[in-house]
Amino acid sequence: MDKSGVRKNPDGKCIIVFKPSGKIVEAEQGTLLLDAAKRAGVEVQTPCGGFGRCGRCKVQIEMGEVARRQGPHLTQAEIERGVALACMTVVKGDVIVYVEPKEVTRLAPPQETTAEKIALPIACEWQRNPRIRKYFLNIEPPTLADATNDFDRLRRELKRQAGVDNVFASLQVLKNLPTVLRQDEWNVTAVLESDNTDNGNGSQPSRLINVQSGDKTKTSWGVAVDIGTTTVVAYLVDLLTSKVVDIASAYNGQINAGDDIISRIIYSQRGDGQSQLQAMIVKTINDLLIELGGRNRVKLPEINEMVVAGNTTMTHLFLGINPKYIREEPYVPLTTHPPIVRASELGIRINPEGGIYAFPSVGSYVGGDIVAGVLSSGTFQSGKLTLFIDVGTNGEIVLGNADWLITCACSAGPAFEGAGVRNGMRAVPGAIEEIWVNTETYEPTYRVMGNLPPQGICGSGLLSSLAELFVSGVIDKGGRINRALKTPRVRVGEHGAEYVIAWASETQHEQDIVLTEADINNLVRAKAAIYAGFSVLVNSVGVTLADVEQILIAGGFGRHINIEKAIQIGLLPDMPWDRFKYLGNTSALGAYTTLVCQDMRLLANEIAAKMTYLELSADNSFMNEYTSALFLPHTDTTAFPTVQSLLDSTRERLALSGTSVET
Repeated sequence: MDKSGVRKNPDGKCIIVFKPSGKIVEAEQGTLLLDAAKRAGVEVQTPCGGFGRCGRCKVQIEMGEVARRQGPHLTQAEIERGVALACMTVVKGDVIVYVEPKEVTRLAPPQETTAEKIALPIACEWQRNPRIRKYFLNIEPPTLADATNDFDRLRRELKRQAGVDNVFASLQVLKNLPTVLRQDEWNVTAVLESDNTDNGNGSQPSRLINVQSGDKTKTSWGVAVDIGTTTVVAYLVDLLTSKVVDIASAYNGQINAGDDIISRIIYSQRGDGQSQLQAMIVKTINDLLIELGGRNRVKLPEINEMVVAGNTTMTHLFLGINPKYIREEPYVPLTTHPPIVRASELGIRINPEGGIYAFPSVGSYVGGDIVAGVLSSGTFQSGKLTLFIDVGTNGEIVLGNADWLITCACSAGPAFEGAGVRNGMRAVPGAIEEIWVNTETYEPTYRVMGNLPPQGICGSGLLSSLAELFVSGVIDKGGRINRALKTPRVRVGEHGAEYVIAWASETQHEQDIVLTEADINNLVRAKAAIYAGFSVLVNSVGVTLADVEQILIAGGFGRHINIEKAIQIGLLPDMPWDRFKYLGNTSALGAYTTLVCQDMRLLANEIAAKMTYLELSADNSFMNEYTSALFLPHTDTTAFPTVQSLLDSTRERLALSGTSVET
């Protein structure tokens, strides 16, 4: 080791030291810093999957020689200071790299979905046909006169005492059986999994998934999980009462491999990327299980069933299925109806024999989370023409009623979740969540999550700021900032024209928080994709948006959408507010309903089969609708009469002040 602190490698390989962790790794010359960091176990944020599109993987080269590829995300001043993008920088020799430690933020369950407020959204006779049944048995021990083997003895008593016949078990359960039977003098609880979704009469075989010493029939636990691209939510459910006992949520551990599903599919094709992504989501779920178990004094092996709902890519990655062909024309997943798997197959820390049911999907980009949402929202049985939307990194949309359903997915991208925006961030304490702009002074007022000094803007804040800047005249319908305004908030920065939302003296990191024209363009493209999806769906069945009787808004971001401001930017159609309804996390609700009532699995299959999938990439009208929506609120302002009234007032005010305005 020389005076720089870098060891000299006699084999000629480069030695890379990561600070402040002190981790060291050897690598060939020309190795990407990002790859070296992964090998060293150093976490570097790569929301775009490491393809140089987001600029979030900035590191500091403290010593040594590297080579950078050109990109738009670094200023000349940053390059001179030694800042580099880990995904676009290769090592040329021994280097010391400083990686800003990542702050791990846990997500609290949203207030409107606390456990005590959740009830089954769809009526079902769950007591009639529970999937998990527990029976306490007092078994006569074997004698020389009755030397029946242990398993047959157990099955005999199940038939005699509980009326249950045709029971089978895995090898692992059989291995544990002799010890458990004798622990409490042949008093045991048999845990059975019964698949009676065909008729509910108990004629189907029952799987013995556990045998517990003593009487354990007073408790029965299951877990419902929503595997979101950004957030994972888990409900701990008492299967004896059907009640949600507790909720836990966290960021999907796969975020560091990409913010959106396309980035993750690409990541999965790199080396052992697929197994890494599966390990990330399994760890996220297991951590939530540990949290729920600890808070409620539930031992994880006592959880006997899990239902998961996620988009098609998330489901594939969770199950360890290669998602490669989801993004390649003709966009075909491996399966839309995954088989039930055992927890031990995936490394999920519930009862190893516990079944894991994944919701069926419709196509590559309309997954089980949407089927679960259509189920729990009641869209499939509504007499009203309904538009069901889930706004996230993908915008999934369903149109229909009890008679028919048509669906599509539009790639909105992660802009409304903070990615692809210079000062964007996730919805955690310190995020600006709402903004108001004074129409006379153009001064902003904002609200910050946790009442802390701001450090960025989350999705609801971005939507709010876009609407406020538009109706106040700071930006025009094309998203361009009006540089003629007499306010220091409007200026030209390193990345072009920008509006300052918070000055450095107000923020946590002592840097200005701004919204640039590039940020605005990303947001406009995201909202345009979603609105174009609505338009194509209604046109495809010969109706108009005005014919829609109710709009159901689902998803994590959906519950934070301000209807008024969403209409102002053209994200949602301009119609009476009483037609809009927030539903919260319908994916988790669908998983919960299906966990409690196994009859809902047949219904989920019927819903998936009923939904006609419209592939927008193959629909020539989508690009026309998308192009028309690339303006605020839209090129056809007659479709937004309430917004047009506001714009007329803004135009008049600017004209009176002598400020140039767009005509």
